Amino acid sequence: MILDFFPEDIKPYIIPEVKGEQFYKCLECSAEYPIEKLLYVCPQCHQVLLIHDHNAPSLKKIPGVVWQKIFDFRKMLKIPALKGIYRYHEFIGPSIPLESILYLGEGHTPVIEANESLKEKVGLSFFYKNDGQNPSASFKDRGMASALSSIKYLIDQNLISDVIAVCASTGDTSASAALYASYLGPLIKSAVLLPHKKVTSQQLSQPLGSGAQVFEIPGVFDDCMKIVEHLSTKYSVVLLNSKNAWRILGQESYSYEIAQDFEWDMKDKAVVVPIGNAGNITAVMNGFIKFYEADIIDCLPKIIGVQSEHADPVYQYYLEPDETKRKFIPVDTKPSVAQAAMIGNPVSMPRVIQIAKKYNALAGRRHVFFVQVTEQSIMDWQLAANKNGHIACTQGGECLAGLVQAFKQNIVTNKDTAILDATAHAIKFSEFQNLYFKSEMPEDYKIDPDPGNINLPSLILPDNSDIVPSQTKRLKEKDFQKFVKDISNKIAERLNLKVSL
Repeated sequence: MILDFFPEDIKPYIIPEVKGEQFYKCLECSAEYPIEKLLYVCPQCHQVLLIHDHNAPSLKKIPGVVWQKIFDFRKMLKIPALKGIYRYHEFIGPSIPLESILYLGEGHTPVIEANESLKEKVGLSFFYKNDGQNPSASFKDRGMASALSSIKYLIDQNLISDVIAVCASTGDTSASAALYASYLGPLIKSAVLLPHKKVTSQQLSQPLGSGAQVFEIPGVFDDCMKIVEHLSTKYSVVLLNSKNAWRILGQESYSYEIAQDFEWDMKDKAVVVPIGNAGNITAVMNGFIKFYEADIIDCLPKIIGVQSEHADPVYQYYLEPDETKRKFIPVDTKPSVAQAAMIGNPVSMPRVIQIAKKYNALAGRRHVFFVQVTEQSIMDWQLAANKNGHIACTQGGECLAGLVQAFKQNIVTNKDTAILDATAHAIKFSEFQNLYFKSEMPEDYKIDPDPGNINLPSLILPDNSDIVPSQTKRLKEKDFQKFVKDISNKIAERLNLKVSL
């Protein structure tokens, strides 16, 4: 797209300039630190950080409708750095030059409306945002594009070198971190820690294929996370979990895209997200807040966080209606098909508490909700979604189960439109579908497969075992025609086909 073709009022803004004055700010003591340092917690009080921009107030000098126009016209640019999450450069990484931005095709994932049958079954209109169509097949790529761009910026400025990036993971984070780090090789090497035998084989294959050093650790994700935190405090490594504040910034793009996808109209909308380490719901809330404060959207959508009863520390915290009496208590997780959300002590919990409070205050009423769902409902609703044209992972099933629960509790009504986060591609969690279909779900999951949901392949063989073709034994034409006719007749009978006239 030739810049001369753009409207005059947005020409000065189409290609963003480096104007940001970003800095780390501690959630507890409000201490500020420069982004040129590798920081994950406050050096003074050890609380988690968020990234702010001293230049943020100036964003309000541009009217919200002009921002809308800027982002809509940026769609036409062919500049790689602005094709992904950095379409919203001024709100994500205004301190990062375009030449330091890493783009692997992440962001702007499709929003797919549920068909009429599924809408009727659920009780209201809803869409899936398919974040499984990101490069590593999960939403984690949004945060990694931001985090690795910030690292590349530090490398480009000769502030760091010989980078080793580490992360703990339930699967998706490791796949994403290894992919993005490998693209910047040999400048960056990656190592990932996974809980032994608690990651699907598909997810395990991804960091291995990207060349990361993979360490399997006894225990659960929370144990891996403690080791990574220890490594990041004692050694010179880059931590790529959502404790990294740049990860939160990148994941805010999810909110920006939803606003743009729905023509900037957030009235009567509800955004449903699963909660694991709580970085995603933090980012989703913060993203909408930024757009609301810049007048890009004129109201805030409802936010509904969903947790399984097998990993529900955030839900348990908000069961207490009196804010002054709430006390966060980590939980011991049980096996969950929503494996990526199977976290009992989310590192972003302090962010959730602070940002949810601000979100509700800006909305003028309670607008952030938390619901709990069963493992049975997660699996059944995932299968229902995918039998109706979606590619939802088990976390996507968790979201749909959560929407159904929210509808029962009147958190949402049939006047609302919901947007559900399918955080990863269904293929990454296909092992759970296989176990369900074979009625082999381990007892710990507490899932009883519904025979009506089970779908298994049927082996069709000819009556005559002498006419079975193989790669090493090709049939003669006469026998092959017998084989085709025999198998066709058997399939036609199974399908109740009628002979065409």
